[in-house]
Amino acid sequence: MGFARLRTVDVARATGYSVQQVRDLERLGVLPPAARAENGYRGYTDAHVRALHVYRGLAVAVGPVEARRLLARLRTVPLEEAAAAVDVLHAGLARERDEVLAAERALELVEAEVHRAGFDGEVGAVDSMTIAELAQALGVRPSALRFWEEQGLVVPERVTSRRARRYGPAAIGAARVVVALRGAGHGIPAVRDIVAALDGVEGRAEARRALTERLESIAVRSIALLRAGADLAALIEDAAQD
Repeated sequence: MGFARLRTVDVARATGYSVQQVRDLERLGVLPPAARAENGYRGYTDAHVRALHVYRGLAVAVGPVEARRLLARLRTVPLEEAAAAVDVLHAGLARERDEVLAAERALELVEAEVHRAGFDGEVGAVDSMTIAELAQALGVRPSALRFWEEQGLVVPERVTSRRARRYGPAAIGAARVVVALRGAGHGIPAVRDIVAALDGVEGRAEARRALTERLESIAVRSIALLRAGADLAALIEDAAQD
């Protein structure tokens, strides 16, 4: 890690954290333990500063809890595994963005009141889907669709005598909107209100606003991850050499 030469206050100034936050983040494992001088004072290195810059970006991109877990992991796994873990973060953000874009396309169909149109992407051009097909297309479990049905969010077009559900284009579109809104952190009551209002101008406007905010949030998280990139690469390489 190099020769310890930075004081806690130096690290705080270099990273924008307070002295107490630096100590807390070391205690939480974001930073590896600092060397201690004979007088008991902490001694940090540039690697500690780099780790805090990485943590800031990761905390924005994936949340502080996951950022702490990931940093601890990156310091202990082989180089190729650490690099793969970072690739997963980028892929996850891309997947979230695709989900929101698909929801926007679905909303456009709702707005146009196209009841027999197909869907692009994972859904394909179909008139209806089974619960298993829709769950696979959305990347959720069938149990999630059943729960949403119970909550009045996504209602099947029909249920056969054998309890087999069929979802038409309107229900598929609503399901896409639900996935995006739930991914954005909206609770069931808020999602229910938006979905229930999709037939009205105000409801569609609210759904579009929520989806736009979701895209903006993903963009902020993506930029934060990109900004952490150089320090993240150096952190991974330093760990691999230890």
